[in-house]
Amino acid sequence: MLTKKGKYGLKALVHLSNLPVGQLAFVNDIAVANNIPKKFLDAILGELRNAGFVQSRKGKEGGYRLARPASEIKIGHVVRVLDGPLAPIPCASRTQYQRCEDCDEATCQVRHMMLEVRQAIAEVLDNRSLAALRDADNDDFPVELTSQI
Repeated sequence: MLTKKGKYGLKALVHLSNLPVGQLAFVNDIAVANNIPKKFLDAILGELRNAGFVQSRKGKEGGYRLARPASEIKIGHVVRVLDGPLAPIPCASRTQYQRCEDCDEATCQVRHMMLEVRQAIAEVLDNRSLAALRDADNDDFPVELTSQI
């Protein structure tokens, strides 16, 4: 499940992607516009900066901006940086695999299903850029999914 940290990080990146190229945004402006606690956003933006997604400048004319074009930032990469592996259970993770002590991985039906789940999540998130997220027309949400919400 996407944590608040992951959700807020994505919202902040979408906010920054809406700015003209090179323009900086103050943390407080991002926080207020997206209903994110400022102190929490400070920490999230620090992680995003360390991962190379955003750049910052200190001082009166300071703020944050994207470090590279939104079309080059993949949502899967952002989620992994902020929330860790995409897999719902450790034995299905590619990046932080941990063997289960309570089952035989070769025959465990739960693990095999969770490998499929992980793959489906990765397929969506790794093929969606920040620009695509920003530009998404919410009118194209699949009808069959709206009845499940």
